[in-house]
Amino acid sequence: MTSHTRSYSDVPGLAGLYARTVKATLLGKGEADADAGLRLELPRLTVDPRQLASYCEVTGFAKGSPYLPVTYPHILAFPLHLDLMSDPSFPFRPMGIVHLTNTITQHRPVPVDATLAIEVHASELRPHTKGTVFDLLSDVLVNGEPVWSDVTTLLSRGRAAEDAPGSELLPDPEVDVTAQWELESNLGRRYAGVSGDRNPIHLYKLTAQAFGFPRQIAHGMWAKAAALAEIDAELPDAFSVRVDFRKPLLLPAKADFGYRTGEDGVTDLAIYNPDNGEPHLIGKVTPA
Repeated sequence: MTSHTRSYSDVPGLAGLYARTVKATLLGKGEADADAGLRLELPRLTVDPRQLASYCEVTGFAKGSPYLPVTYPHILAFPLHLDLMSDPSFPFRPMGIVHLTNTITQHRPVPVDATLAIEVHASELRPHTKGTVFDLLSDVLVNGEPVWSDVTTLLSRGRAAEDAPGSELLPDPEVDVTAQWELESNLGRRYAGVSGDRNPIHLYKLTAQAFGFPRQIAHGMWAKAAALAEIDAELPDAFSVRVDFRKPLLLPAKADFGYRTGEDGVTDLAIYNPDNGEPHLIGKVTPA
């Protein structure tokens, strides 16, 4: 596989990236090279305090911490994700790709005032019972030291070999409800305004219906952030947290959150539909 690195002096503009994403979705990608090995890097980035404050407000993290919320670097890497998936070398139509799981590893807390370097690339493609899966791999470094990483596992629906594996899901944990949320219909638009993730399925009922949903759905990474914000004071300095995205969280909605920490220090967490008990998100926090 031939590797190619594209380096930026500033965050790529989302308006142009979304225009390219829509074009790639509507017109298709042609005969793209799935093994192009494109790597994207942003060597210097500092956090915008206003964006961080807005992010904390919409997700529930406390403001004023000297360290970034564990999920915040994901939105810093998001423009590079969008750039990679709308690039001509990317083999799938970007819109309509399904977010299956996300795993974040924090090696140590990331200072708010640190100068960050972000690197993003995609894994090799893997067959799945519902199509093809791949990972977007993101790393954040401070002074050349890896401090944070993210594995975003995505599914492009389509044909797959008969013997292709499915997803290995986290087991549903037994947790007591510790918080109940009332989620308003504009939650997706509020999170999109902070994160830059303006996928139409999250914005309005009509735009979500165009992609087969009865109404707009909450962002999966909002749900992960909101869950971790509930237990932020109990998180260790170094840990990994994986979540599986299950049933879409249709907005507006009520949702139950619960968690339990075992004697081994591992925390299971979940977001459920209070009416039927179906899970929207299942997660596990494992100390380093």
